[in-house]
Amino acid sequence: MEVVQTKALCKVYGQKRAVDNLSMCVHEGDIYGFIGKNGAGKSTALKMLCSLAAPTSGEITIFGKPVSDSISRKRTGILVESPGIYPNMSARENMMLKAACLGLVDGKEKVQELLRLTGIADTGKKKTKQFSMGMKQRLGIAMALLGNPDLLILDEPINGLDPEGMSEVRMLLKKLNQERGITILLSSHILGELSKLATRYGVIRDGRMVQEITAQELEENCRDYLHVRVDKPKEAAVCLEQGLGITHYEARPEGQLLIYDSCESDQVSRTLTGNGIVVRELYLHRRDLEEYFVEMMGGGENA
Repeated sequence: MEVVQTKALCKVYGQKRAVDNLSMCVHEGDIYGFIGKNGAGKSTALKMLCSLAAPTSGEITIFGKPVSDSISRKRTGILVESPGIYPNMSARENMMLKAACLGLVDGKEKVQELLRLTGIADTGKKKTKQFSMGMKQRLGIAMALLGNPDLLILDEPINGLDPEGMSEVRMLLKKLNQERGITILLSSHILGELSKLATRYGVIRDGRMVQEITAQELEENCRDYLHVRVDKPKEAAVCLEQGLGITHYEARPEGQLLIYDSCESDQVSRTLTGNGIVVRELYLHRRDLEEYFVEMMGGGENA
């Protein structure tokens, strides 16, 4: 089921196209990592999904209905930018105020449940201005959960957190997704942390979607391979198949072969040269997650 879908979504500010013909799809059960360097258009896109900004053109549907539909909005929890909390109130007081605004009849029970779930039930009367960034983010997520949403939209929820805070928020989001079945759409530019969490990704650059990719596809794209360049690529492929049993490889232009099977480079070299094939290049290529995403996002700082 498609929980979030946009088609040709645009947002123009003066002469700047902050979001440009953006089409994205978040499936039920996803932890969808919306990733791009600072200024790529992530926050603007999420604000339109949350009805905090009006699109210049294009379509947005949430649970198959227009984003303005009251039912789809009730099924969505939002944490965009900083949590909207009152610094001189405790976590429970902030939660009770939000519950009252939502008209929840079981407000006390629901608040206590969510404070336990997010790990801040023991903060008592401590004012939120004394909270760490990680605690504030967890409180913001707890407040977004008050309406029992099926979808959480989070803008940079791990930005500014220390490693411990990142880990706390990451474990909480995994728990909400796996135990409660909540679909999560979150933006970030912190590649390493997002890779521990997301099941699918959408990569945005200059307001446009570059690629949507699953975590499994990403792992395939980032795997190590042995790069070989030879004078006779067709003959080399036959030698590798028959002599070493290699079947997972890719032929590229200019006599290049990318070998994905596990094998020793000296064994490959001996097999090829022993069959009269000239080996011009032979090296192990390691491609990590950050390198892959930086290529898609167009490089630069804050990627």
